[in-house]
Amino acid sequence: MQLDEAIKNRKSVKKFSSRKVDWRDIIECIDSARYAPLAGGYSTLKFIIVSDKEKIFRISEACQQDFVSKVSYVIVVISDSSKTKKSFGERGEIYVRQQAGAAIQNFLLKIEEKGLGSCWVGHLAEKQIKEDLRIPPHLHVEAVFPVGYEFKKEKTSRKIGLDQILYFEKFGNKKMKPVKRVNV
Repeated sequence: MQLDEAIKNRKSVKKFSSRKVDWRDIIECIDSARYAPLAGGYSTLKFIIVSDKEKIFRISEACQQDFVSKVSYVIVVISDSSKTKKSFGERGEIYVRQQAGAAIQNFLLKIEEKGLGSCWVGHLAEKQIKEDLRIPPHLHVEAVFPVGYEFKKEKTSRKIGLDQILYFEKFGNKKMKPVKRVNV
């Protein structure tokens, strides 16, 4: 699959088939996250693969999303901003969020390439997930990702047009200045 195709086809999947995913494919998807940019060269993310059905059910409850419980694997992404904050002060927290977003996008694009589906779940009861998975208090739960095969593959359509997000030279300017030609 070409990158452009993966970007355009990636979508949030909330209906999963009962077909079990090969855990090695998930590890390969997680591996792609390592290639995202690192603020200050610090690797701040960790991934927890959860396959225990009871834990998955508890995570689903913590997210208030029933579809999370319908998969064989849930990935919990956590971050540790301590080193980044030592180097960059409070802005280090922002850099960790940026790094997490970039790494997660790599992960999601690899999931698409593998023919798997997932949904980025950011609404969650962090304290409950930390307790259930024994995550130390100083770490932050970035998001939860149920991973499985989509119940029924459907075509995706972009929700917004490029003209709705693109400006030139300043905020709100939707027109690019014509390029001046230089005669040589």
